[in-house]
Amino acid sequence: MVKHIVMFKLQGSDELRRETALRFKAALDALPGQIDVLQSIETALNENPAEDWDIVLTAIVPTMADVAVYAKHPAHVAAAAIIKDVKELRACVDYNC
Repeated sequence: MVKHIVMFKLQGSDELRRETALRFKAALDALPGQIDVLQSIETALNENPAEDWDIVLTAIVPTMADVAVYAKHPAHVAAAAIIKDVKELRACVDYNC
């Protein structure tokens, strides 16, 4: 199994970032029913105002090759489009577990 952990920092007002993060979270949470290789996904909004990142996701897929399958899937691409215009930074770690 591979854990795919991604953090996003968004730009804009606090209200815009939160609204966008909530829409993004809802779209991500719907992906396990749409992408066969996606075994699970957990998403959360950062509640600590002293930290810079807005949203984090942890996805589990069977293999490292499946990370690419997940990333290129049309449902994932559509979810990513939600934050396209406000994404400032993205950090990612993929590891076998």
